[in-house]
Amino acid sequence: MSLTNRILISMVVGVLFGSLLNLLLHGAGVPEVVRTALGDYLVGGLFDVVGRIFVASLKLLVVPLVLVSLICGSSSLGDRSRMGPIAVKTLVFYLGTTAVAVSVALLFAVFIGPGNHVALGVEANFQVSVAPPLADVLVDIFPSNPVKAMAEGKMLQIIVFALLFGYAISRAGEPGRRIASFFRDMESVVMKMVEVLMELAPYGVFALLAKLFSTMGIGAILDLAAYFFTVLAVLLFHALVVYSLMLRGFAGLSPRILIAKMRPVWVFAFSTASSGATLPVTLRTVERRMGVHNSVAGFTVPLGATINMDGTAIMQGVATVFIAQVYGVDLSMTAFFTIILTATLASVGTAAVPGVGLITLALVLEQAGLPVEGIALIIGVDRLLDMVRTAVNVTGDATVSIIVARSENQFDEQVYLDPRAGQDRDFSDEGVLPRA
Repeated sequence: MSLTNRILISMVVGVLFGSLLNLLLHGAGVPEVVRTALGDYLVGGLFDVVGRIFVASLKLLVVPLVLVSLICGSSSLGDRSRMGPIAVKTLVFYLGTTAVAVSVALLFAVFIGPGNHVALGVEANFQVSVAPPLADVLVDIFPSNPVKAMAEGKMLQIIVFALLFGYAISRAGEPGRRIASFFRDMESVVMKMVEVLMELAPYGVFALLAKLFSTMGIGAILDLAAYFFTVLAVLLFHALVVYSLMLRGFAGLSPRILIAKMRPVWVFAFSTASSGATLPVTLRTVERRMGVHNSVAGFTVPLGATINMDGTAIMQGVATVFIAQVYGVDLSMTAFFTIILTATLASVGTAAVPGVGLITLALVLEQAGLPVEGIALIIGVDRLLDMVRTAVNVTGDATVSIIVARSENQFDEQVYLDPRAGQDRDFSDEGVLPRA
């Protein structure tokens, strides 16, 4: 059985087993000794340890993978002077799709009205962290100590350093070529590490989902069904319709192929709820299965994992309208434009703000003049929605990478059209296939 199918099976089993555990932990007539054994030793012990080890193993690869991929990509682009246009195109597409995402979310939320029939009876228990000023966010992009940036996992600083280092390599003549060869070898080693660690994926996915659903249960969705399914509908619309139209319009490619090849990436994104933790799998798929040259993918995918937050922007749009409806506040057109602008710009600074989605939502609510305490209404289902919006984010990373690569003639259409391209033991649906 292929790794993808094993992960899908473990995901389904994890959800079902976790829901069953939730019933046992909160059901009547269950002996206290059984609840203690299941809750403390199985859920809080085994599942928690295995899940945290799995996520830590993926995060282990993020910094070295981003560093070597960007150095390889920028060093190969530097001698052709295409780094600037690629960077501009990538930023325009990422910010543009984020603006579209929050705009569509606002339209859906206003039309559906998920908060019109919700009674305000939730006490605020969300502590707001102060978001840094935009000027500080921009200054913090540039590292004063690249080693410290790598130790602390500050991705924007790592990206800037890697781009500058790669560009310098391309201009350093023979010494630069020797260093570039070293980093290409390093990239092959890191990608092999990805393949090795992905063998742990079925166990990690099962542990993560079993722990989550044993703690929350399916009932958490029912309490906020209108809000939950509104956000879910917009996320699916953006992933399946907006990205498909972009791929067809800007690259002239079939979106069905993208959707089929993104399946393993979606599984990782859903189970980890982290674009950064999913980055090794996203980059591997975009390069080997989508046909995007490393010189482009090595820049667009790590950057997208850092600043492309379409799924988070969708949550912020729906949540803002939901909270306004619950509190009986009518939003003006000026407020809607403010929400769109704030959510789009906040996506760039997300990596520098602790708490990610909920913290930036607090910033959006403040700018729109809405009570920040309303975040307490949606905390119960945010973890589940975070898993879906992470899958949307990585889909946007892949889509923009393909569009930019095709515009720069750094795209292999034959690889994209080949359903077996890039498949090996890890990603094959039919057993062991030769590496493309």
